[in-house]
Amino acid sequence: MINLQQLSVLLAVREHGSLTKAAEALRYGVPTVTHHLNTLERHLKVRLVERDRRGAKLTPLGAAFAEEAAQILQKVGHAERLVAEQRDAGLVTLRVGTFASIGSRLLPSAIAELRERVRVRVEVIEAEPTEVVRLLLAGDVHAGLIYEAEDDPAFVSTDLSAVPLLLEPYRVMLSRNSALAAREVLDFAELDGEAWIHSRNDDEASDRVLKKTFSLVGRQPREIMRTDDLNMIHGLVAQGLGLALSTETAVDPRFEVTLRPAVQDLGKRRVSFITLNREMPPAVKLLEKLLRERTSGTASA
Repeated sequence: MINLQQLSVLLAVREHGSLTKAAEALRYGVPTVTHHLNTLERHLKVRLVERDRRGAKLTPLGAAFAEEAAQILQKVGHAERLVAEQRDAGLVTLRVGTFASIGSRLLPSAIAELRERVRVRVEVIEAEPTEVVRLLLAGDVHAGLIYEAEDDPAFVSTDLSAVPLLLEPYRVMLSRNSALAAREVLDFAELDGEAWIHSRNDDEASDRVLKKTFSLVGRQPREIMRTDDLNMIHGLVAQGLGLALSTETAVDPRFEVTLRPAVQDLGKRRVSFITLNREMPPAVKLLEKLLRERTSGTASA
């Protein structure tokens, strides 16, 4: 049976042209080098190395075999590095849940740097915060990005660990071409006739803030549509068909929309990196670090 030591010895002899020098390079004794060569030659039933007073050189068959052996050792070395990197990352595949607006801005560069530093496959699952939390608790993702209202957190749990990344004030998104765009500040007491775009889940932060603010002025928001599709939300708002609550980082500049503050305090949206409240694999820890670096100083804005 051929082993890797035999191949290494053969390549060392090819490189150094001497059993003694090959032994020194491998930190073996000369008898050990001789033993491996003899065993390999007996197995192949062919002479691989010619030895004389001037040293040792490979026979034509030995040279041909050494070329193949070099490729084998290179592949084995690659495989060993691959396993070591995945072992050190703690994962082979890292699955991350995220909502679209932040995911498209923060995650790509963080994932690119993560993969430069550890060999890990990354899968991104797009979902709203409620679903991201459900996936995390079910073990279907290793981490996630969520948002919630700063003064009304929806995902407080001893099972979850949350690292704040961004803190932004809520604003009203409206069409740049609407009459409301001429106002510097909006008053919800005067917006009860406007149509609003709601999330598909009533528990999402923007819907909770919207209902809470309207209740302060004794009104109810008029719903035009329920959707979590950012393109749809922006398209409806740009056409003047409805308003939506949003933050600066969630606005897509390709659409003719703008943001306005309100007389009422709409509070702030907090974006957090969440994991289960247990020891994280190194790859998850590194992703958290990379995300914190990209949002440094904004979690307390």
